[in-house]
Amino acid sequence: MPRTAAIIVAAGRGIRAGGGLPKQWRPLAGQRVIDWTLAAFKTHPSVDNIVIVHHSGDLAHIGGLDVVCVQGGDSRNASVRNGLEALATLNPPPERVLIHDAARPATSQALISAVLTMLDHSDAAAPALAVTDALWRGADGHVTGTQDRDGLYRAQTPQGFRFDAILKAHRNTDGPAADDVEVARKAGLAVSIISGDEDNLKITRPEDFARAERILKGRDMDIRVGNGFDVHRFGDGAHVTLCGIDIPHERGLQGHSDADVGMHAVTDAIYGALGDGDIGQHFPPSDPQWKGAASEIFLRHACDLARTRGFTITHADCTLICEHPKIGPHAPAMKAKMAEIMMLDPDRISVKATTSERLGFTGRGEGIASIATATLVRV
Repeated sequence: MPRTAAIIVAAGRGIRAGGGLPKQWRPLAGQRVIDWTLAAFKTHPSVDNIVIVHHSGDLAHIGGLDVVCVQGGDSRNASVRNGLEALATLNPPPERVLIHDAARPATSQALISAVLTMLDHSDAAAPALAVTDALWRGADGHVTGTQDRDGLYRAQTPQGFRFDAILKAHRNTDGPAADDVEVARKAGLAVSIISGDEDNLKITRPEDFARAERILKGRDMDIRVGNGFDVHRFGDGAHVTLCGIDIPHERGLQGHSDADVGMHAVTDAIYGALGDGDIGQHFPPSDPQWKGAASEIFLRHACDLARTRGFTITHADCTLICEHPKIGPHAPAMKAKMAEIMMLDPDRISVKATTSERLGFTGRGEGIASIATATLVRV
């Protein structure tokens, strides 16, 4: 997967929102506005790095944000450019970047995913809502004319770009721009439009806080828990593959694929949480193309399917049941490998082992079993 970063623009003053503090630092539904905004990107599995661009007068508010914070400039363009330059110092820098207004706290995981999916086929992508109301021109409190609404959209964020292209565009841009799409278009980049979300409001006026709170408190959170169980018997071989790691052993595991019993159990747990069958239904053992296949193919498919449906995999727990080989020395490597494949932080993955006290087929050393649980959340 391409490395993806997010820039959250929080350097504005938000005067129209009232309240004394800039709107991004004001309380909203038990947290601050920016905390809700930041959470949407921190919990998204495809976002690797986050930069918050803040005003020089807001240093007292950025403590505890646990992301890179850089000072903004004297315009929105300058602030975004500072964020891009901070990302450019990473080794390696990201391949894609999402640029988002801190004052949009109700951005959904599904909308972020939709922008990133469009970036697979475009240099730039942004959400927008088609204008459906009649449009008037006015002066001195009176209607002076009408405006054709065909082809007009209300722009939203996050706006997504190929990193190198938008960095070059900002470096070469002088003067104001309404948003980063305008910067991109001035540089000759084509910007694809995706469907926006009415709930993805930008807090602008005092009454917007009440609406944002209703959205955040009334949003249904779909939490799914699935479990998986798998067994493979020992046969000929000099190693076993468990959770993606080859472990030397006097026997191997038999199976149609690489017989990675741990990865199979986690994969089935994800399919189970989605209500979408098991590995055998998606990758039939009767199909010769899967003979000896690496099990990470199955796990990546399950993770991609979850994300396509708007779910975030928040946690996976895998228990391996065997007398031998000893799992403990290899558990950290297994955890890291699973986290890499699933694109999760390692602290969201658990790999552990137990024995069956010499009872049953695992106790007799005839094979290895695994049980796994996965938790998926869709907001």
